[in-house]
Amino acid sequence: MISRIDLRGDALPEGPALRDLLPRADFDVQAALEKVRPICEDVHHRGDAALIDAAERFDGVRLDQVRVPAAALTRALEELDPAVRAALEESVRRARTVHRAQRRSTHTAQVVPGGTVTEKWVPVERVGLYAPGGRSVYPSSVIMNVVPAQEAGVASIALASPAQADFGGLPHPTILAACALLGVDEVYAAGGATAVAMFAYGTESCAPANMVTGPGNIWVAAAKRYFTGKIGIDAEAGPTEIAVLADDTADPVHVAADLISQAEHDPLAAAVLVTDSVALADAVDKELEPQVAATRHVDDRIVPALTGRQSAIVLVDGIDEGLRVVDAYGAEHLEIQTADAAAVADRVRNAGAIFIGPWAPVSLGDYAAGSNHVLPTGGCACHSSGLSVQSFLRGIHIVDYTREALADVAHHVVTLAEAEDLPAHGAAIKARFDWKVPQGT
Repeated sequence: MISRIDLRGDALPEGPALRDLLPRADFDVQAALEKVRPICEDVHHRGDAALIDAAERFDGVRLDQVRVPAAALTRALEELDPAVRAALEESVRRARTVHRAQRRSTHTAQVVPGGTVTEKWVPVERVGLYAPGGRSVYPSSVIMNVVPAQEAGVASIALASPAQADFGGLPHPTILAACALLGVDEVYAAGGATAVAMFAYGTESCAPANMVTGPGNIWVAAAKRYFTGKIGIDAEAGPTEIAVLADDTADPVHVAADLISQAEHDPLAAAVLVTDSVALADAVDKELEPQVAATRHVDDRIVPALTGRQSAIVLVDGIDEGLRVVDAYGAEHLEIQTADAAAVADRVRNAGAIFIGPWAPVSLGDYAAGSNHVLPTGGCACHSSGLSVQSFLRGIHIVDYTREALADVAHHVVTLAEAEDLPAHGAAIKARFDWKVPQGT
């Protein structure tokens, strides 16, 4: 069901050559960009009318209005299955515990007597959050976006999720219930690129946002790229992916189940096992078939994902070589199922999130570990982080120097200004000392 890549012996190269050997989904954001451009500009020019037409075209429902009425949010929470509500509440509680600890405080550094630089952290004023609503419904993504924004102190939070024909043009009721549970009352029935455009440009019913975050399909990723520079974005999220680094101590039942759990997201989802144990590889391969047969979404998601070019079992000589592979891959989710898993995990450099041992599967992180599941994909974990409180904060430096402190360093500033052929920079210093630059010590 799943292909193999043998990187044992001399087959394990260095650097980019290794990355090129590893499985990855085809995900051409640049090509999608040309298709979303007219959609985004339609929202720019026609506002809510463009959003309503897009919902009819892409979601099969004609909306009366884009903004979700407050009564619909209240009703969704009232009618929510009590067990689901309890699970959401616990997920929120754990997420708040983790994200509250990420808050950053103002810090002042005394550079010299009379000279300080203070860094204060200020939240963005308004954010637009996106919760997907295509193949599945993701109230967990509502939590993962809203909680860090709230803990950062963002004053204005709006959320968009696609209109659903089965629910009268409203987003899925569980999405609405999660919003109500979190106190988010500004919710829009808008999906894909149109939702990003709505937040970027603003419409009659939705004020423009400073930033847009949240996972989505290739059209959401392309729209984020289109608006980069106009608004802040978290990342151009690609298809979800899991990598498992395992040795012969791993349970093949667990490993197979975890690979399948990510494969059920999308036919482009990536499931990668990196192991030095052929016996484990064989056992996992054997275990996949009955587990896949026993679940849902088999033909439309799981089988295409597991058999696609983005998924594979990668054989290596040992855990050291396995670490090289997973660092080159830079997985969104990385499970370590080895002997002394914590020590192995400590050596990992590139991953969106790391899950240690047999009792911390990715599914836990998706819902209730307290960690955030909005994570870098497509190898971007080598330079980017997952969504956090810091994603919604801006660091501002405040420089405060006395006359004496400036005088002490003035000659250095003038020297550097002249070295860069920017004499006016130096003149701005000289003007404060009757055009005479005091010599510092």
